[in-house]
Amino acid sequence: MAICKIDYQAPAELLRDRVILVTGAGDGIGRDAALAYARHGATVILLGRTTAKLEAVYDEIEAAGGPQPAIFPLNVEGASLKDYQDMAETLDKEFGRLDGILHNAGLLGRITPFEQYNPELWEQVMRVNIHGPTWMTQALLPLLKDSRDASVIFTSSSVGRKGRAYWGAYAVSKFATEGFVEVLAEELEHLGNVRVNTLNPGATRTQMRRSAYPGEDPDTLRTPEAIMPTYLWLMGPDSHGHSGEKFDAQPPRTS
Repeated sequence: MAICKIDYQAPAELLRDRVILVTGAGDGIGRDAALAYARHGATVILLGRTTAKLEAVYDEIEAAGGPQPAIFPLNVEGASLKDYQDMAETLDKEFGRLDGILHNAGLLGRITPFEQYNPELWEQVMRVNIHGPTWMTQALLPLLKDSRDASVIFTSSSVGRKGRAYWGAYAVSKFATEGFVEVLAEELEHLGNVRVNTLNPGATRTQMRRSAYPGEDPDTLRTPEAIMPTYLWLMGPDSHGHSGEKFDAQPPRTS
């Protein structure tokens, strides 16, 4: 059963001295998560494909007095296994460990009948939403194991927990994400210091949401900043002992 921690009050220094990687950190939920993690003491590694956007988030963190972040430009869609291994080596040299990953980068694809789905677009969505995060995690596992208390959050969706017509590759990629997290959490259970969970942000005011629901009034949706309590709780030590579980960042919509 999904759990919602929307009322969580994060201590000011919840993430002090922690090193946290956020993918898709240039805008939307990734940007707000990076800012929130830095505001609570984390050294945030900003990963994304658009350097200018990452630099803007970097400047926001520094202006707010947060720990100096790092920028790691990478296009997950085109990244190779060597790219992930090189990333692991770089982060090892710079930080020596990794205390958390928020896998936030994602690609919607198209809302269309499967019969009409473009195979190349299907493969593209899979590379970004499931293949990239899984192989990145494999490369970074040694760094996570060196942490006293590491948390890995994979972004899920309601359509990855119950299939919905026309959501095609996006839904399938999120079903795969849910399954992968269950497998990985069980494999890491004996370690006791690395937990892995999925988080469904729900209906949030983002560009992806606008693409999926172009006729929707964005003012009826929560902002990324408003759903950060669950992101903070899952990344911080208060969620210790929870692994292989499914979480929601907000209650389900009633209308």
